[in-house]
Amino acid sequence: MAKVYLSLGSNLGDRLQNLGTGVRLLPQYGVIPVQISSVYETTPVGETPDPRPYLNIGLWGETALEPLALLQAVKAIERALGREPAPQRWLPRTLDIDIILYDNLCMESPELTIPHPRMRERAFVLIPLAEMTPDLVLPDGTPLQALLQNPEIQRQEVRRYDAHLSLSGG
Repeated sequence: MAKVYLSLGSNLGDRLQNLGTGVRLLPQYGVIPVQISSVYETTPVGETPDPRPYLNIGLWGETALEPLALLQAVKAIERALGREPAPQRWLPRTLDIDIILYDNLCMESPELTIPHPRMRERAFVLIPLAEMTPDLVLPDGTPLQALLQNPEIQRQEVRRYDAHLSLSGG
């Protein structure tokens, strides 16, 4: 079984419910959640035309799926929650699931890059990862704690949200 780190986010509809449903659906798609972070509220990142804040969580789990099959699984979960393919990036979404890490694998294909290519720029990914695995070292040898010291990361608004999700998604 591979150890995978996922980042889940929602800024449309009942954001907390969307995250919980995503967590509950993971086992049906081949991912067994082991640990989930606190819920964080964040401002959108990127050139979004929509300022609605996101709720984000980090999760690590185990899977027998190969990376591209895992990508297909998380995309199926996104579609199950009503996410449609968007004509551009950074639009609002009911659920977004990103594969952040897959064991110590480094890969790049047209469909998928692991580690996630923008994880180092996103406090909403790094903070939940650090909460779950503070001593994590990336496949290239970079300690997660070093990334958290980046002034750009420290400037991003990431607030702990006053709600919790369990591994069963509720």
